[in-house]
Amino acid sequence: MAGAAIPLSEASNGSLLRISGIDVQGVLRRRLLDLGFVTGNTVEVLRRSPLGDPVAFRVSNTTIALRREESSLIYGELLGGGET
Repeated sequence: MAGAAIPLSEASNGSLLRISGIDVQGVLRRRLLDLGFVTGNTVEVLRRSPLGDPVAFRVSNTTIALRREESSLIYGELLGGGET
């Protein structure tokens, strides 16, 4: 399944993804880029909150929690990992 671009919101815990695109505009886009959500960077899905939103991600040695509405606009190619 490597190479298929999916939104980060669809990835399971433990998944590793390579960012392939960001469909966010304005101040939020600038903030995400500053935090390391740049095309080509690797993102790890750390864990979901009990209700599934927000989700904690690790990118560029930083842990950040994003809401589903934000993470659904960031796309990545699945590299591996994830729960079975």
